[in-house]
Amino acid sequence: CLDSGLSWEPRSRAVEQVHLRCTEGSLEWMYPARALRVVLEPNLSSARHTTVCIKPASDFQGASIYVERAGQLHLVVSEAEGARSHHVSCFSAHTPQRVALFLQASPQRDISRRMASFQYELLSNQSAAGPDFKKMALVEAMCRPCDNVEVLMAICSSDFVVKGSIRNVSHDSENHMSQVDVSVQKVYRQKNRIFQQDEASGEWRGPIRTLLQCKVKKGGGDFLFTGNEHFGEAWLGCAPRFKDFMFVYRAARERGANPCEFQLN
Repeated sequence: CLDSGLSWEPRSRAVEQVHLRCTEGSLEWMYPARALRVVLEPNLSSARHTTVCIKPASDFQGASIYVERAGQLHLVVSEAEGARSHHVSCFSAHTPQRVALFLQASPQRDISRRMASFQYELLSNQSAAGPDFKKMALVEAMCRPCDNVEVLMAICSSDFVVKGSIRNVSHDSENHMSQVDVSVQKVYRQKNRIFQQDEASGEWRGPIRTLLQCKVKKGGGDFLFTGNEHFGEAWLGCAPRFKDFMFVYRAARERGANPCEFQLN
């Protein structure tokens, strides 16, 4: 969230209040003391953001994060959880146009080296059903092959679309995630520079994450990798074999059923 989307509203000596107007961004609270109330109020009033995800920084310390619901505070991230790498907490937004977070500073004698910082994202049209929802690193992970319609939509709406092959797959059981290291032949689109050229080899590479429960394995051949970015990381969406994608896209284009144009060459 840019500085232009942030405003301070001091209401009392004990609690400062800050408003964030962006659907995604970050906040740094240096030398945390007493409490800080953070109100997420996206400018897009027509959008219904039903899910909020928070990822504390790796050096998060000095506070715990709560969400306000009907005048009650519910713990989202404790100081101990915030220090864990890759820990992402998601929860339902009961009031889509306004979500209030409450940061409570931990009692410390020396706060000079402490900083409570985190990234946040407001997501739309997600389901918060299921007991393991808060533990999921991604709320939209797909652990099944996409059908033809989903593949065609993915090339239009995804944050990244790349053609490549799988170099390696590694698993992180502690954080319930897998990482697919991709050797990229062509970058059709990417939101940020996740896929970059290696200076030594000249090869384009990039990591894509997915949930461990998806049981991703290394396979040969070329794929069209699509997906979205969350907290600066690429997360896998649809990933058909490239030859299968070409067949589906060309057939849809002949029928005039392709939702968007795609660069084939």
